[in-house]
Amino acid sequence: MRENPSETRIDLANRLFFRLYQCANMLHKTGTRAVEQEGLTTQQWAVLGALSRPRAAHGMGIGELARYLMVSRQNLSGLIGRMERDGNVRIVPDGRDRRSRLVTMTEHGRQVWEVQAQPKIRAYYERILGDFSVNDMTHTLHYLLKMLDSMQRLDAETQGSADSEASDA
Repeated sequence: MRENPSETRIDLANRLFFRLYQCANMLHKTGTRAVEQEGLTTQQWAVLGALSRPRAAHGMGIGELARYLMVSRQNLSGLIGRMERDGNVRIVPDGRDRRSRLVTMTEHGRQVWEVQAQPKIRAYYERILGDFSVNDMTHTLHYLLKMLDSMQRLDAETQGSADSEASDA
């Protein structure tokens, strides 16, 4: 007996999103293990990675960093607080707008990121992606970006409708 094509599509979508969920959880678990001796988690790894980019050399606003990492400001605030306590980042006033604050990587954070964490991150990537060809990685990235783009459109649409419902009330 053949399945209905729409049921097959739903079944595949369910399996795909479940595997994506499992991958995210395993990334957090195994990625954190890879850098835990440096006192980092995968979330902190993402923050240091974002701040290490040349365009973030002078820091990033908290809202800008939250949007880049696609996390809530509330979740990011707690994370930044722990990273500041550990000496990896600091929050400084924005020279262009004294009301705004910028998150910057400290020298200690840069040392942790560049000298201690990077070799372990590269080894982690090789362990996870060792069986992937460059073509495999390119295709995987393409499809993940395609999914991310769709999710961002959905988020913008639902945020827009939530905003209009709030203004109607």
